[in-house]
Amino acid sequence: MMQALALAERARGLTSPNPLVGALVVKDGGVVGEGYHARAGAPHAERVALTAAGPKARGATLYLTLEPCVHQGRTPPCVPALLDAGLRRVVVAVLDPNPRVNGAGAAALSQAGLEVSVGCLEAEARRLNRPFFTWVTERRPFVTLKVAMSLDGKISSWNRASRWITGVEARGEAHRLRSEADAIVVGIGTVLADDPELTVRLDPPWQREPYRVIVDSQARTPTSARVLSAGSPGRTLVAVTESADAQRVTALEQRGAQVLTLPARDGRVDLTALVAELARREVTALLLEGGGELNAGFLEAGLVDRVAVFVAPMLLGGQDAPTPVRGPGRGLKEAFRLTGMTARPVGEDLLIEGDIARGDEDVHGHC
Repeated sequence: MMQALALAERARGLTSPNPLVGALVVKDGGVVGEGYHARAGAPHAERVALTAAGPKARGATLYLTLEPCVHQGRTPPCVPALLDAGLRRVVVAVLDPNPRVNGAGAAALSQAGLEVSVGCLEAEARRLNRPFFTWVTERRPFVTLKVAMSLDGKISSWNRASRWITGVEARGEAHRLRSEADAIVVGIGTVLADDPELTVRLDPPWQREPYRVIVDSQARTPTSARVLSAGSPGRTLVAVTESADAQRVTALEQRGAQVLTLPARDGRVDLTALVAELARREVTALLLEGGGELNAGFLEAGLVDRVAVFVAPMLLGGQDAPTPVRGPGRGLKEAFRLTGMTARPVGEDLLIEGDIARGDEDVHGHC
């Protein structure tokens, strides 16, 4: 199952809105077929593995990181293919949370006489597909808050003159995080201050183009902003409220951007409404690269799942220098706590990652 999970990981950032899935066909102690789901619309992992195994699949065991589907989606259901292959046993890491599948795939295999085992490395399989599970069960994207800051917690110098805080390696890692997202979100303040492109810049060029999303209540995004011309125009979304100036909205639409008019909360775009709209557009993973106010808004709305903080070995100081999270702040007892913390060097910088603690119980699966 570990090998099947590693196969699934190869398509990270390419399968949305589908999950990452890997499959391994084993017979007489050896692997006779393997595969993974490469992209939405492509054959599912189990079909790839069974095709590779051919006649050797008869009487074999299939290790699968996610329950096989029983419904018609972009591709045909997979359970019939498993039955036709003549498998003896199927080991599934985790059930598919999709209500159209959840337990039905495993039940159909069992009723057909196959030996079915569910729960092998379940925690690892859930972690592999946290964006998919969040999108299906909560109808919103999995949100990662990404920050680059100095050792004393500043995201820019006091006069906003510093463009890059972290080094080349860290910026490359940040683009890897972008490649795993379906949407990159910033606030209007970031657009006005930094004029970012919000594109994925990797070598070789990345195969998918995430949405570039600007939270801009009053439609202040300049028509000359680089984000409007950085890629396909329709992949830029500008979220405004009904109070936004109609002429500015029209000007943005004429530049090719999609303008989303959303409900307001305290005069600003309602972030819960924003992520719901993005979920409807099949955004399962969202990378938040906002300034302090937008980051605080997402946190207070309970919308942040994971934090990735790049820390540069420098001290900027300055009581007016911006910090990653602004807003009214919280006391120690009410602070947002992180769990599962990791830290690793990226060039001269340090990348610290962790999940927002929600009190969820850990899931432990056994093979």
